[in-house]
Amino acid sequence: MAQVKLAIVYYSTYGTNHQMAEVAAEAAREAGAEVRLLKVRETAPPEVVESQEAWAAQAEKTKEIPEATPEDLVWADAYLFSAPTRYGGAASQMRAFIDTLGPIWSEGKLTNKTFSAMASAQNPHGGQETTLQTLYITAMHWGAILVPPGYSDQTIFAAGGNPYGTTVTATGEPLSEETKAAIRHQTQRLIEITGRLIS
Repeated sequence: MAQVKLAIVYYSTYGTNHQMAEVAAEAAREAGAEVRLLKVRETAPPEVVESQEAWAAQAEKTKEIPEATPEDLVWADAYLFSAPTRYGGAASQMRAFIDTLGPIWSEGKLTNKTFSAMASAQNPHGGQETTLQTLYITAMHWGAILVPPGYSDQTIFAAGGNPYGTTVTATGEPLSEETKAAIRHQTQRLIEITGRLIS
């Protein structure tokens, strides 16, 4: 099977989606993929970020992680996006990055890539599922091939039973082992399906 090139694209204010992306990157490498772990550019004013200690700490912690570019998406065979929820959709930083992709989209360079997504919110009914659904709708416009986890493994049930993608109620605590297992399964499924498609 051909080696899959995976772009993991995330935004994280306080660290939850960064943790999720790191778990996914480790799982993808274990599955034999070539991985680019990428954060989207911060669009909030620096004074706003610096005014909140946890936000500023997360920015400092991840300053060495490269920012995602359209060229990264051209390079990849598969995409795994992870974003916090804002009012039922992905955070504006993620949407701002997506809005830069028009030129490569219009050239068909996002077509037939595989796509899966993860999300977080402050409470269990804070919009995690609608965030995933709106990200998938975006991927449909690209002509991407959706690879949600579905109910394809027992880890999905243990982590809350969401068939659309792994979601987390952001508490500021480390991810649970159940959540990590669901992320690993979702990532490995994405790599497996992509590998079949590109072989």
